[in-house]
Amino acid sequence: MEINASKTKEMVLGRLANTKLPLPNIASQTVERVTTYKLLGVHIDSTLSWSTHIEYIIKKATTRLYFIKQLKRACLPNSHSFTSFLYNSYKAST
Repeated sequence: MEINASKTKEMVLGRLANTKLPLPNIASQTVERVTTYKLLGVHIDSTLSWSTHIEYIIKKATTRLYFIKQLKRACLPNSHSFTSFLYNSYKAST
């Protein structure tokens, strides 16, 4: 099995994150160094804080709440069919 250098990324954690380390090479290709990375739906940053992930979740929730607010402003009827419509619209936006 070979590592694909174009899809490989490096993230330095801890005290070494602030130092100038040389970039690693795989098969004479330089590996990209990143400060944040999304792994299994969780945004991880080099300081191991939750701020990047929380900002992402808030942005996602804000856009969905705006969509629901626009539907409410349209004065659609408040019934079971409207609730299922909101749910289906919400699921379609994900």
